[in-house]
Amino acid sequence: MSADSVKAQNNFCEKQGFQYPVLSDPEKTIIKTYEAWGKKKFMGKEYEGIFRYSYLIDENGIIEKAYEKVKPKEHAQEVLADIS
Repeated sequence: MSADSVKAQNNFCEKQGFQYPVLSDPEKTIIKTYEAWGKKKFMGKEYEGIFRYSYLIDENGIIEKAYEKVKPKEHAQEVLADIS
């Protein structure tokens, strides 16, 4: 889920050849519900932004596992290991 617009998400998917739907939440309603929005720090400055969190959700909508500080290059393997 991204706070980017639907148009920006579609452009990203087209450019990257990404064939799966990507969710957009520019109002940050769902992002805040999942507690994935808040104060961050970078180089001593505070700002609000999206936390790189991921949730493993079962077919009934139950959160099976929450991942914090996700590293994109490693995360897919981590999730695959958890569902195996």
